[in-house]
Amino acid sequence: MRLITVAGSPSVGKTSVILRAAEILHRDGLAVGIAKFDSLSTGDDALYEQRGFPVVTGLAGALCPDHYFVSNIEDCLAWGQRRGLDVLISESAGLCNRCSPHIDGIYALCVVDALAGVHTPRKIGPMLRLADLVVITKGDIVSQVEREVFAYQVRLANPGARALFCNGITGQGADEVARALRNAPVVPELEGRHLRFPMPAAVCPYCVGETAIGETHQRGNVKKMRFRDLESGVNP
Repeated sequence: MRLITVAGSPSVGKTSVILRAAEILHRDGLAVGIAKFDSLSTGDDALYEQRGFPVVTGLAGALCPDHYFVSNIEDCLAWGQRRGLDVLISESAGLCNRCSPHIDGIYALCVVDALAGVHTPRKIGPMLRLADLVVITKGDIVSQVEREVFAYQVRLANPGARALFCNGITGQGADEVARALRNAPVVPELEGRHLRFPMPAAVCPYCVGETAIGETHQRGNVKKMRFRDLESGVNP
């Protein structure tokens, strides 16, 4: 079975891209399933089921979606193998742009939105910078010049990745995405593999339910801002 990790900020069109590519793979005779990771709620599982794709859903709740993902992706792989899938697509929510849901040796895809601004690719962390394929959506809404500039910024942020445009509404570009997923490596198991980049740190009192504000309540992994006027002794 092939495993693909798909990440991207909310509402960039991840589900639409996955649906379009999955339909092409299914038409080619491959059994495709989806493992949908989200934070508080999702309706995407219903969209996948309407198209006839088996889907398993996990909601992280109060946990970081990346930490929830890495704790459950092995079970999702086993679920896909029990279902006899040829391709399992893991869709995760990139809420902070620092997310790191990609695994060494597992084909990684990041979806970005051309409407987000030309500097957006530089603001996204490992989920874009360490992806194998970057899919740019909503390119039909901006001009040709804006598309080229945005794609150039993607290539600057991740020189080693392919950058493709895909329209989730019309399906234009989905053939190229499906071809890339079809050539992903077969993954028998995840035991012993590593994430491509460490996940966001999550060891402080607020991670485990603290709500009180004040330094007396701040312990563990706490990062403080630096203020130049205090360092130089100059009043603002």
